[in-house]
Amino acid sequence: MRVPQHPTLLRRMLQGRVRSLTARGPVLTASLVRIAKHCGHKGCHCQKGQKHVGNYLTFKVAGKTRTVYVPLDLVAEVREWIAEGRRLKVLMRESSVLAVALVASHVAERRRKAGRS
Repeated sequence: MRVPQHPTLLRRMLQGRVRSLTARGPVLTASLVRIAKHCGHKGCHCQKGQKHVGNYLTFKVAGKTRTVYVPLDLVAEVREWIAEGRRLKVLMRESSVLAVALVASHVAERRRKAGRS
């Protein structure tokens, strides 16, 4: 993202990002992973190489990684929720960069306006 120098452009870009910050649906900050594993039962097909495959959400809680099983019928929905979370995260990061640039340009703008008087 290119950050302009002029405060008016900064404000306009920042306002656009803030308007876009509304969630379009559920928001999920996690990762969806497919895990293949052995179950441990002696006569199971996974002992011969065909592992059990499942979809899991991984996320952090108090610094520890947690996993939650995701049923097959929810995988598509969960992917949409994760995509929405990523979209909002990008918008928040861009808004933060623009706000810092606006604060940094404030002094220069005040000096420029004071010189016109």
